[in-house]
Amino acid sequence: MQLNLERPDYTCFLRGADGESALVNDRRLTSSFVIAPNTLVEDWLVRDAGAMVAGDLDALFALQPELVLLGTGAKQLFPPAVVMAACLQRGIGMEIMTNAAAARTYSVLAGEGRRVVAGFVIP
Repeated sequence: MQLNLERPDYTCFLRGADGESALVNDRRLTSSFVIAPNTLVEDWLVRDAGAMVAGDLDALFALQPELVLLGTGAKQLFPPAVVMAACLQRGIGMEIMTNAAAARTYSVLAGEGRRVVAGFVIP
């Protein structure tokens, strides 16, 4: 069987994430960040998904997503309802999951060419 290396056609490749860090391209990030297929916003100020406010999503909304993924660390933790309502009011889907699950989901959706933006909370 012949194996071919396929490189993504976008610039921000998320290789994986957990509750303590993430690997984007060849860089290990140890603080919260926002990622879209062609954009990386480092040092996102969110450190606790449970304490988020709607304005925390502004960095994600600026990237014009059709879907927002929120990685909440090592454990799934839902943000306050006002945060989820901010997505719904804009007609943007939102999924909340662990960082590891969000990284896998992001990679699949970005590979499909979807307008996905993910925020990863790393305390």
